[in-house]
Amino acid sequence: MKVLVDSTVWIDFFAARQNDQIARLKQAIRDGDEICVCGCVWLEVLQGVRLEKEYVAIKSHFQKLSYLGDDCSTYELGATIYRELRRDGITIRNSIDCLIAAVVIQHGVNFLEHDRDYKFIDQHFPLNRI
Repeated sequence: MKVLVDSTVWIDFFAARQNDQIARLKQAIRDGDEICVCGCVWLEVLQGVRLEKEYVAIKSHFQKLSYLGDDCSTYELGATIYRELRRDGITIRNSIDCLIAAVVIQHGVNFLEHDRDYKFIDQHFPLNRI
């Protein structure tokens, strides 16, 4: 199974927090699932790392994962997700979440996240959340 892991989960993982999503990530790793990353997740995680040693370690970890690319159509889908939800009275707090959702949809992967905005997105654009 291919799983894109959102930055919210990676941040908790690298901070050694314990929650249901971390347990699911650890189980996916044990099961040999293909753990994936995309550009926006890469950006969100690395931009918050303060210590150079941790930055290098996390970057090295991400380089070993499957990378899910994007193109102009991904950005267009992300904008569509944001606009359609806003039209329905739902404002997503971070438009990058719409872009990550677009990557999930375009690649048809499962999605592990810990962010309430994805629940709203999933109601209109199914995300295969695990």
